[in-house]
Amino acid sequence: MMERASRKVRTGVVISDARDKTITVEVLDSKRHPKYGKTVPSRKKYHAHDEQNDARLGDTVRIVETRPLSKTKRWRVEEVVERAR
Repeated sequence: MMERASRKVRTGVVISDARDKTITVEVLDSKRHPKYGKTVPSRKKYHAHDEQNDARLGDTVRIVETRPLSKTKRWRVEEVVERAR
């Protein structure tokens, strides 16, 4: 039996929770510029499935890659790491 490949994991902040069972997570990352060497910040948005509607605006969450759940959703919420104040 074949083993499943390890799934990608990202940690980010919830920037939208307006939809039912779906949140938008913004993941911040820093990369070095290939030519100049300066650290350049990058941000990426992911749509994640939140089955219990548990995550709220401003929460820090861990999301895991999964099979396509809709046109844009390919991630699901694994846990809420930290609640917003």
